[in-house]
Amino acid sequence: MRILQWSAARHFPSVVMVAALGVSGVAQAQTATAPTAPPDKNSLTWHGITLYGTIDIGLQYESHGAAFSDYYTPASTNIIQKTGHESVLGATGSNLSQTKIGLRGLEPIAADWAGVFALETWFNPQAGVLADSLKSLTLNNGLAPGQQSTNNDGASAGQVFQIGYVGLSSKTFGTVTFGRQQNLVADGVNALDPNQAAPAFSLLGASGAYAGAGATEDKRLDSTLKYRIGFADTVQIGLLYKFNQSNGSAGGMAYQANIGAQYAGLAVDGYYSRINDAVSAAALSAAQVTGLAKLGFSSSNSVAATISDNTTYALMASYRIAPVPVKLYAGYEHIQYANPVHDVIAGSAGLGGYILAYVNNTAYPDDKTLDVYWGGVRYSVFPKLDVTAAYYGYRQSAYGTGTQAACSTNAHATCSGSFEAYSIDFDYRFTSRLDAYAGAMYSSVSGGLANGYLFSTTNTNPTIGLRFML
Repeated sequence: MRILQWSAARHFPSVVMVAALGVSGVAQAQTATAPTAPPDKNSLTWHGITLYGTIDIGLQYESHGAAFSDYYTPASTNIIQKTGHESVLGATGSNLSQTKIGLRGLEPIAADWAGVFALETWFNPQAGVLADSLKSLTLNNGLAPGQQSTNNDGASAGQVFQIGYVGLSSKTFGTVTFGRQQNLVADGVNALDPNQAAPAFSLLGASGAYAGAGATEDKRLDSTLKYRIGFADTVQIGLLYKFNQSNGSAGGMAYQANIGAQYAGLAVDGYYSRINDAVSAAALSAAQVTGLAKLGFSSSNSVAATISDNTTYALMASYRIAPVPVKLYAGYEHIQYANPVHDVIAGSAGLGGYILAYVNNTAYPDDKTLDVYWGGVRYSVFPKLDVTAAYYGYRQSAYGTGTQAACSTNAHATCSGSFEAYSIDFDYRFTSRLDAYAGAMYSSVSGGLANGYLFSTTNTNPTIGLRFML
């Protein structure tokens, strides 16, 4: 039964593409984002329903990586990881932005009210399969770091739709939507990261924990109610609530708030987030795989999980310098990890139906904090060419007890440590739909964050590619 399920998932993107071709003669492509915005004359829109999508694929070299994954969303880690044991060259997808295809609808009701919806499927173009970061973990269950292929936790777990919501929208009263949606902090990162969370050139895109307000699985949340309203194109407010006992993050409740303002080229946004029972999944060790038979679980869909209650504060900003075609970006995020108030039971079903076979509810004897920071500049050399340079970093507090208290070496994962990344990239637009990019990101890790890095503590990922957008 499991084999049949994965086979259907593998071929779904092709089915969606065929359906898309059937309506491609209606109009040309569009990449509208605001749910209340009318389609432009070049959009692929029919009766208020717009087809949109992106295919992004390139060639990448990693100085210290692992064999690229068919299932992990960007294929490579892009930043240094424990599995980075060899140089790798190959095709990677979603380097600049996520490869996807979707439908977005807007149906006027009365006055300025309209019904809205969106359905969005994510896939990996280099392999032609649905994005499934959790499967990248299970394929490496029981393997030593030097034997592993690229694997990481993520919010993509083989679901047919990564985004799926329905709601009501009004220019006067705002927009309210319900379903599986991106969280508010991720919305801010996408807009106020100098690289717009590009996985190949941004730490915030390469590691989803920061956009996920602590855990990458929480970048997109099931069963969420989301509300946004703007006032005179100057002030915006956002609210999000995830209902308890819903799927997607072991049943934990989540709530977030955002307020932003714009004035004379300056945009500033502040965020608060609380997510309970957040899941950080990992591949199983060899010993854990051996013990699965006694637990009655299968290695093909089981992962290890660390559970935490995460509290996040963030401030992000951008400033456009006029008339010079330069835009500056900066951001700060403070994430606090605490042991969960309500434990998650081993054997619980997690994201995408994967089983949390081994669960750690006591990973943080003292609360762990991450201070994440970034800054960068985007310069439009001329209308078709942008150059972006950025710096990203974060620092982890020491959160161990006893002999591990206040340590700052790489002897223990609980010691304080830091991570840094630098990137530069070029994006040239041939047309409004087709662009080419090239760039690289250098990353390094030290202190407790480097615990278990047996092969290297640095990585560089020169990348080139093409992106086509409907």
